[in-house]
Amino acid sequence: MSTFNHNDLMRDINASLAPFRKTQGNAMAGFGQLAKAAITDGALSAKHKELVALAIAVTQRCSGCIGFHVKALVQLGCTRAELEEMLSVCVYMGGGPALMYAAEAIAAWEKMAPQDLHARV
Repeated sequence: MSTFNHNDLMRDINASLAPFRKTQGNAMAGFGQLAKAAITDGALSAKHKELVALAIAVTQRCSGCIGFHVKALVQLGCTRAELEEMLSVCVYMGGGPALMYAAEAIAAWEKMAPQDLHARV
């Protein structure tokens, strides 16, 4: 499991990408529009779509993605029970490496989620 702080990681990623956003504004705006369209409520809720996105981040082993999607799930009111149930599917499909990143996702969620979400099931 990583020992870094996902909030710091997300800040560093955003800072590193700031010049890229300026030089590649059209591409980055397109990426932002794609992200917004993909996560918008539809047949699946935004929360369920973020759970899918986090599952992909865990199984693809992307720490930055884990941070951003955990943050979004916290904002959408995801419970620890929902998070853990999704992570169990990640471990089923991704084995030991997914288990290591599932632990990372739980650690990020613990740091970002307010206490009332810790108890909610």
